[in-house]
Amino acid sequence: MIPQLLLYKILQLSVAMALGFILVKLKLLKSADSTALSKLSLYVLMPSAIINAFSIELTPSISKGIALAFLSAFVLNGALLLVDLGFKKICRATAVERASVVYPNAANLIIPIVSFVLGEEWVVYSCAFMSVQLFFLWTHGIKLFTGKLNLKKIVTNVNIIAIVIGALLMVTGIKLPQFALDITSSFGSMLGNIGMVIAGMMAAQVDFKKMLAKKRLYLVALMRMIICPFLTLAIVKLLLLVFDIPNVEKILLISYLASITPSAATVMQFALLHSDEADYSVAINIVTTLLCIVTMPIFVFLY
Repeated sequence: MIPQLLLYKILQLSVAMALGFILVKLKLLKSADSTALSKLSLYVLMPSAIINAFSIELTPSISKGIALAFLSAFVLNGALLLVDLGFKKICRATAVERASVVYPNAANLIIPIVSFVLGEEWVVYSCAFMSVQLFFLWTHGIKLFTGKLNLKKIVTNVNIIAIVIGALLMVTGIKLPQFALDITSSFGSMLGNIGMVIAGMMAAQVDFKKMLAKKRLYLVALMRMIICPFLTLAIVKLLLLVFDIPNVEKILLISYLASITPSAATVMQFALLHSDEADYSVAINIVTTLLCIVTMPIFVFLY
């Protein structure tokens, strides 16, 4: 049942991406307008979704689950970094190619997918993967493009701050007023659709005939959507053998789902600011997003 629900949600999100593409092609919006929507998503929608996810009662079972979610997030992200080392040496990959392989689009996709497929009460476990990935993105990821680390970006990242606030609320047992919870829930529910509309708007400005002629794009897509999911599948299967806590299968499924999503939207932002391959990064994001309609349900079925 879960693969079918996942496929339904991915198809739904794909419609939102197509809408963004059509709006730009009809000249009702401009591709540049995606910048404003990106800021809305980053500074309002995602923090709202995160804080709403932590609005649950902390129990011993949930504590163990969150600890496992963080452990699996570090293990999976660490494994992807090892893939990056091999990809760099064997294929002489560029910064855009390496980042597109290593960093899945967990931030924009995992919360709406988990919320729809498993229920809102499970979203809190996805925040573990997101926070670990954000750490690696602003250290290893930004270093790929600039050659420098940016620890300040981690500390001041609005989503890291939202995770800290949410965790404090959960640990202390402080409850937000119902009015505030309704607002965070409402805004958070927009995250997936707005993120896909942004991707469609950015895609509308790309010369895909030129981009699709690049053979290496298919290598990157193969690595992100097939090779890395097989690797992470093997890892989570091993973790299932090691850990025996309540709901272990669903908790590891969430980390696994986050790791097999398409290339991260953040890579497009890094490329736009620090690389001459911005269009290439958008093409990779769109191609891997289209592929995930097929690959994600299959890999969840294998799980």
